[in-house]
Amino acid sequence: MNISGKRSSGILLHITSLPSEYGIGDLGPDAYAMADKIARTGATLWQVLPLGPTGYGNSPYAQRSAFAGNELLLSPELLYRDGYLKKEDLLHPDFSHSRVDFRTVSEWKLPRMKRAGWNAYQGKEREAIEDFRKKESYWIEDYALFMVLYEKYQDARWHTIWDRKEGWRDKETLERIRKEKKNDIDVYIAMQYLFSKEMGALLSYIHEKGLSLIGDIPIFAGADSADTWSHLELFKTDAKGRYSAVSGVPPDNFSATGQLWGNPVYDWKKHEADGFRWWKERIRRCLEMTDILRVDHFRGFDAYYEIKASEKTAEHGIWKKSPGKAFFKALEKDMGKIPIIAEDLGWMTPSVAALREEFGFPGMKIAQFGFSRKSDGNLNTYDDFLPHNYTRSFVAYTGTHDNDTVRGWFDKLSPIEKHMAREYLASPDEEIVWAMIRSVMMSNADTVIIPMQDVLEKGSEARMNFPSTCNNENWTWRMEDEDLTDYRISRFAFLSRISGRNGRTAEEDEEMLRKS
Repeated sequence: MNISGKRSSGILLHITSLPSEYGIGDLGPDAYAMADKIARTGATLWQVLPLGPTGYGNSPYAQRSAFAGNELLLSPELLYRDGYLKKEDLLHPDFSHSRVDFRTVSEWKLPRMKRAGWNAYQGKEREAIEDFRKKESYWIEDYALFMVLYEKYQDARWHTIWDRKEGWRDKETLERIRKEKKNDIDVYIAMQYLFSKEMGALLSYIHEKGLSLIGDIPIFAGADSADTWSHLELFKTDAKGRYSAVSGVPPDNFSATGQLWGNPVYDWKKHEADGFRWWKERIRRCLEMTDILRVDHFRGFDAYYEIKASEKTAEHGIWKKSPGKAFFKALEKDMGKIPIIAEDLGWMTPSVAALREEFGFPGMKIAQFGFSRKSDGNLNTYDDFLPHNYTRSFVAYTGTHDNDTVRGWFDKLSPIEKHMAREYLASPDEEIVWAMIRSVMMSNADTVIIPMQDVLEKGSEARMNFPSTCNNENWTWRMEDEDLTDYRISRFAFLSRISGRNGRTAEEDEEMLRKS
């Protein structure tokens, strides 16, 4: 489907943030209940963060695999219903309902998900699992073997921690491990099958409710991921096969030394040589789980900032061109028009905008950015991020997972910035959140996405991520069952209606409410 062309609204809420008694949101009954509630808001879009297994720091943007699903998102309740877990398997510690404690959740949940995978593989779904295994052969065998080795070392840094023959993929060594660890490998493949099964069922239900699901693709692969381990030839390396360059962004007003992300950079010539197969397989896989793709750091398809792997900061990198035009043309030739949202925030160049516009990808606008000071001290009174300046070809947000909530953001503004926000939004302080939502809803942008935290009027305690930090609060926020009240649903639905964003007629709205 195409993201643009008609007015629509949506809600940003990652799966891990859903209510659940098992310590982390999952693909089970609470996700279905949330689809019901989002449909009642008049929204037609539900946006989530990347769905892959997370690495150190629990960031969904630092995935163990660009293809796999996060096993911690499997639903114990659904696996019990299917007969793959017993009632006693559902007994759990007293988990927090407001935060995800990833370590505690993983220690309790992963052994049970493995048990369910083994039971499914030994039972009625073995044939289906083997069919899935063949279908996903491009990545799944390598991922399962990678995870078995990761568990051996309790560390995914295959390039520094693992035995060299295992890290650098000695053929005889890997064949021996595949034989010795066959059951463990089969379990990981079975868990991926169960993830696809649950995700597919949820996606079908989302469609039944008149919604589409927006997913997310981080542009770079993790240095310690199954992707780099299994396809090192697709990344820039030195004569010894070690990463020769990594990604980041140069120094700016926010950081005198820039940001050194550390992700290995692609050897784009190798990608072009085989017709961008890795990327095509990746996007195919993501579109099996979602309908629309937000591409994080879109500018990397036009040019990326390359830093020598030996550097300690990002001060001495250089910009290198990427084959974005050739890449997206190859995608369209093989896969048709891909529904993409281009994350084009930060310092953009005319060539980035030209690439986005050539392929018809909408960019992004963040309302909070419109009320900040410029580096010269002046307010951005006529900034492109103020809602009245949006054009149709953008997806507008009050904020994203990387921003504070509107309430938290407003509370931290300077007195003059608060005055500007009150005047622009024509709102007293206590109504500032809904005034911001209304302003974005009434803008010309074809699509508007509002984080659930803003619908709930949460403060900074509900912020999802603090960029460039790795602390125990990032990615942990969860909503509770009673948070999304009928009042909030009705208020959002009213704004969806009067802004022409619910994508349905009055009759269809009434029918949807009856079904809900």
